[in-house]
Amino acid sequence: MLFYLQRLRDEVHRFAIGAHRAKRSRAITASPLDEIPGIGPARKRALLLHFGTASKVRAAALDDLKRAPGVSATVAQKIYDFYHAR
Repeated sequence: MLFYLQRLRDEVHRFAIGAHRAKRSRAITASPLDEIPGIGPARKRALLLHFGTASKVRAAALDDLKRAPGVSATVAQKIYDFYHAR
């Protein structure tokens, strides 16, 4: 009987640890850029490669955003308005 309780405990721990690791992994890759409409994974990657961090994207001027690869003038305006209209 004790053996089965130990196996049950081990299985519960394995499940909990796996769920925690998956949640932590999603949190690490989350970015404020995910909240901007029109910014998908490709543009997010291009912006992060060009500026380095999401906070530098937020601090960037409109002209700097327009110069980023893969970002059109309308998308640059959306990004700028998202961070500066609040």
